[in-house]
Formats: sequence, C-alpha cells, structure tokens
Amino acid sequence: MYRTLTSEVAKRGNLSRSVKWLATAGAAGMLFLCASPSNSQLLHRKKPVNKSTSADNTAAPDQVLYARALDDIKHGRHEVGRLGMQTLINTYPDSEYLAKAKLAIADSYYHEGGTANMVQAIQGYKDFGVFFPFLPEAAYAQLQVANAHYQQMAKPDRDRTEAKAAEDELQVFLQKYPKDPLAPKAEQRLRDVQEVIAEGDYRIGAYYYVKGDRRAAAARLIGVTRRYPLYSKSDKALWMLGDIFEKSEHKEIASLYFAQIVRNYPLSAEAGDAKNKLIAYKFPVPQPDPKAVAWMRTEQNTPRPKVPVYKKPLSLIKGGPEAELQASAKNGVPTMQPESDNTSATDVLTGGNRSQIGGGPGSAGSSAVVETVTPGTGGARENGGAATGTEGATQPPPAEGAAPPPPAAGESRSAAPPAATTENGTAAPADAPKDPAKGDAPATTDATQSTDGTKTDTAAAKTDDAKKESTSKKKKGLRKIVPW
Repeated sequence: MYRTLTSEVAKRGNLSRSVKWLATAGAAGMLFLCASPSNSQLLHRKKPVNKSTSADNTAAPDQVLYARALDDIKHGRHEVGRLGMQTLINTYPDSEYLAKAKLAIADSYYHEGGTANMVQAIQGYKDFGVFFPFLPEAAYAQLQVANAHYQQMAKPDRDRTEAKAAEDELQVFLQKYPKDPLAPKAEQRLRDVQEVIAEGDYRIGAYYYVKGDRRAAAARLIGVTRRYPLYSKSDKALWMLGDIFEKSEHKEIASLYFAQIVRNYPLSAEAGDAKNKLIAYKFPVPQPDPKAVAWMRTEQNTPRPKVPVYKKPLSLIKGGPEAELQASAKNGVPTMQPESDNTSATDVLTGGNRSQIGGGPGSAGSSAVVETVTPGTGGARENGGAATGTEGATQPPPAEGAAPPPPAAGESRSAAPPAATTENGTAAPADAPKDPAKGDAPATTDATQSTDGTKTDTAAAKTDDAKKESTSKKKKGLRKIVPW
C-alpha cells in the first residue's frame, strides 16, 4: 500500500514538471516568432552605408569643415574651432566661406576675452576690413574694432589709451557707414566714450581749481567745454571758467562763459546764478536756445537704469567706468571731429597759434573770441561758423601800450623797411645800389664776409634765433591773456 502511494505521487510530480517545461518552451517560441522579422523583411534589409562616401551626400568639403569649426566655436572650443577655420583658409583659398572663416576667427578671439585675445581680435577685424571692404560684414568688423577697445576702457582717472582708441574707431565707423543699421548703437557708444574722456579732464581741472592753480584749471576746463558739449558736467565746467576769469579781473571773458550757461544750459542748476552774475556786471542776458531746451528736457525724461544698492560697493573694485556710463547723454549728436594732437594747453590760452579761447558766445569789442557750442548739434559752432582749429579765427587788437601778440606759424616778425626816397622826392627801388660817397649805407647781402674768408648765412641765423625764443614768447603771451 505504501509503495503504491509513493509511486503515484512520483508519477504526478514528473507530470507537473513536464507540463511546466512545455508551457515555458511554448511561450519562448511564441516570443521568438513575434520578434523575428518576416522573410520579406530579411530579403529587403539594407546594409549600413558610410554617408561621407555616399553618392547622395552633396555637401562640399569646405562647407562641412566650416560647419564643424563653427560648431566648435559656439560650444566654447575656441582653439579647435580656430584650427578648423585656419585649415579651411589654407586648404580652400577660393572657397566661398573664406571671408566668413576669417570673420569667425576674429569673433572667436573677441568672445574668448583677455588682453592678448583682444589684440588678436582687433587685428583680425582690421584685416577683414582691408581684404573685404565691400562686403556687408565690413561695417560689423569696424564696429567690433571699436567694441574691443570699448570693453577694455578703464576708469576716467586711469590710463585713457583704450578710450581714445575707441573714440577714433567709432568716429571712423559713423563717417564710413552713417546709414548702417548698427549706426545708432555706435552713436550711443561714442557718447559713452566721450563722457569717460571728458570726466577725466574735468577731474583734473577741478583738482587744480580747488588747489588754486587757475592757469592749469582753465587749460583743462576749456578743452572740456569746447570739445564735449554733451558732457553731463559741462555747465559746472563753464561756471568754474567764469569764476576763474572773474577772479583774474577779466569780467568780459567771464561774462561770456556765464552767458553760455544761460543760453546752452538753461535748465541747469547754475543758470540762475549765471544770470545774476550777468545782471551784476551789467551785461546783456541772452535768451535760452530752443534746441538746448529741447535737448535738456529729453535728457531729463529719458529713463536710465538704476544700479542696485548692493552693487554700488562693487564699483570701487571693478576697473570699468560703470558710473560714468550711467550718466552719459542718451540723445544728441556726439562730437565727430578727431582731437588735434598739436594743440597744447598753453596755445589754448595764449592764442599764439590763432586759436580761440572757446566756451561761450562772442561779443563785439571783447578781449577774446569765444565759441558757442549748442549741445546736441554735433559740435557745430554758432560764432560765425568758426571751426575749432586755427582756421577762420581772428585775433583781437592789442591793447594800447601792450606788446603785439606773437606771430602765427610761417609769418615773419620783421616788417618791411620804409621805401627809400631820392633827392627829388621820388621813391627809389628797394634794390637800388647805395653810393658811399653821398653818405649812403653800403649795400648788404644775405651773406656776410667773415675774417677767415667764410660766409655766414644770416637767414639761417635768424631762424635759429626764432626757435630759441619760441618758448619764452608762449610764456609771455600766457601772462598777457591770463595774468595771475
């Protein structure tokens, strides 16, 4: 009995295992049949094809190389991208992507940043402008040259080499591409740069003004008011100049600067005091210029971004002129004339090179000619259209008993001698020979005979003497105009 039950249980166990195995095998077979492709799919399956050697690939190799290099630059792999662009330039010199590759290399240096990279970027942009001056991207390259200098500008009291270079490049851009879509951006950048440059000169002039050195202060402040009428502190600079000449007992010249405040900066805080000064001196008070009023109102209504309080302490650490860029003018035409390098502070004050003092409206009979610059007009003068330089300026007549002003460059100091007359009263020619027997002076020539038989050129000697006296003449002329 026991054996029979045991054998029955064993048989049933084997059967159950067999059923389980068959069920598992059947499920696996169904999955295999479902997953396996059909015969038609097996027959029409394509082999993998190398796209680089496929006949369907119509992309040119220079285009592929340019696309890969540009993708590397966009993802920050600047060195790899520049290497690819340079390979394109060397391998395919006639490619249509040659100009784009050169511009992409310059952009790579610009976006990577750093002093050395900025130098490379500036050179790359300039090369692009030289080789491809008629492409539409030439204007962009010129603006990028200015932007490279703009990004490296320091504070106004630091080195202004980059600011001066940015001003020159922006002026070149606006002169060459005045109707380009990038012109408004370049114009605003030029206003910002000139604000930084003018702030540097203003700080130096204000320092000398507080210190009491009027001559040095006037030399700096006159340059600011003449060249940068859009400067945010031009009215204060004009007030300092009026005060300087008033204390130097030159009320006529001081009144010219006060009058310019009333006329060209009528909404300024200094306009009321300047008007009172003119009334006290019994000088005519000019009417405000409508263009200046409109410009100042537009500036006051222009929204300006405010710097958060927590960022203000960081401005002391950063090297950029963020505060000056906030205060720069947002409207008006900036100065487009390049700065002259041969005009010194002494020449500005003395008038030795026939330059004008500058800074206010001129008046008849005054002891100096002062220019009028209306803000927002691009530095256009209203004093008879006189330019900033030496052309068109006139010298005031010297005061009675005063020494004549020094001559302009190229003029001779010696006046022509009076014509000689003969015995009957007729004028003799200038080159008529002299008769020693009649008491006439012996004729002289440009060369004189020395004791050793050599000749000395008197004209060359006169030129040397004039060069030696140039420095002393400037100083004397400076004391005549500003005698303090």
